[in-house]
Amino acid sequence: MKKILVGTHNKGKFKEISYLISNKYKKISPILLKIKSPKETGKTFIANSRLKVKFFSKYVDYPVISDDSGLCIKALNNKPGIYSARLAKRHGSFLKAMKFILKKMQTKKNRSAFFICSLSYYDENGKITSVEGKLMGNISMNIRGTNGFGYDPIFIPLKKRITFGQMLKSKKIKMDHRFIAFQKLKKKIKTL
Repeated sequence: MKKILVGTHNKGKFKEISYLISNKYKKISPILLKIKSPKETGKTFIANSRLKVKFFSKYVDYPVISDDSGLCIKALNNKPGIYSARLAKRHGSFLKAMKFILKKMQTKKNRSAFFICSLSYYDENGKITSVEGKLMGNISMNIRGTNGFGYDPIFIPLKKRITFGQMLKSKKIKMDHRFIAFQKLKKKIKTL
């Protein structure tokens, strides 16, 4: 069976990315191989996903896929953006970070936001392919639902009435930013 390293320490992301990849692959976690995460020094999602995929590829001799994703809120100058996970770390949890965001949003009329995911794939020949998926939506008035992970409970996708946190995982996984990015990647990397 072919192997692929899913380059993330985030268990939610690992599950979602693994679900999208063909069953021909055995999905390996860097946690299993005791590989630490690299420092995210990129200024864009693509730069960070490429940085991660290059870092993890040094440890294995099979393909690697890495993602960098985040929530961008129009009224907050597209923040937290690439700092989405770091904001949660700074506040102590995603729950506290969501409360912080909702407080900042109290006076904002425009609740428009988008989730973005950059996926980078490193093949056996050392070639890197990067794509980006974007999903538009709005920030809810309060935290709703316990499904998903990260900022899912405050994000309502366009044309939906419920947050990702209220959505069945099987539904969310077939429409979110990671899914959109993966479809683009699959067109370029037929084996996935």
